[in-house]
Amino acid sequence: MFPVIGIVVLLVMVFGGFAFTGGALGPVMEAIPHEMLIIGGAAAGALIIGNSGKELKGLGAGLGKVFKGPKYKKQDYLDVIFLVSKLMKMLRMDGPIALEPHVEDPQSSAVFAEYPKLLKDKALVNLIADTLRLVVVSSGTLDVHAVEEVMDHSIKTHHHEEEAAHGTLASLADALPALGIVAAVLGVVKTMGSIDKPPSILGAMIGSALVGTFMGV
Repeated sequence: MFPVIGIVVLLVMVFGGFAFTGGALGPVMEAIPHEMLIIGGAAAGALIIGNSGKELKGLGAGLGKVFKGPKYKKQDYLDVIFLVSKLMKMLRMDGPIALEPHVEDPQSSAVFAEYPKLLKDKALVNLIADTLRLVVVSSGTLDVHAVEEVMDHSIKTHHHEEEAAHGTLASLADALPALGIVAAVLGVVKTMGSIDKPPSILGAMIGSALVGTFMGV
């Protein structure tokens, strides 16, 4: 909700301020579709060239999260604690053998099934199952510090993969002003081809070209 409000405020302040100072919005609005085609198309092409399909998919999912808000709420975090507590209780009371079917096939586990929302999160389920699988394989004798180290490494790896989309978006944001300049230069080239036109027409064409720089920024 807040990202949408922020975008609306941004557009109103920029275009409203321009109109308030006496600027004509007509030429700007007329130029935006053409400039967006150049800038947006170049940006899309650069994204496709510089990133894998997995990274592009992660970028799309990340943009969706911005508008949807947090995926998990307080109760979901409590459910994670309850889930792990039940599995650890089973380990203490019944031993590693009783825990084995739950970590080998979480989708068929009655314990995991109590938390359907968590069960849909493949990364979370794998983190819990893979960690407890080490405990099962070692028959419960694995050093707790070793388990902690494995979990920390898994979490860091997951975060690194998630942040790849952020880096992609940041790189694109850094490149957009340059793409805006490209659009502006193309507009100037078009204007120079009409140098014999009256000043009023040339002025409108130059203004239209500068909209490209504005859109890129």
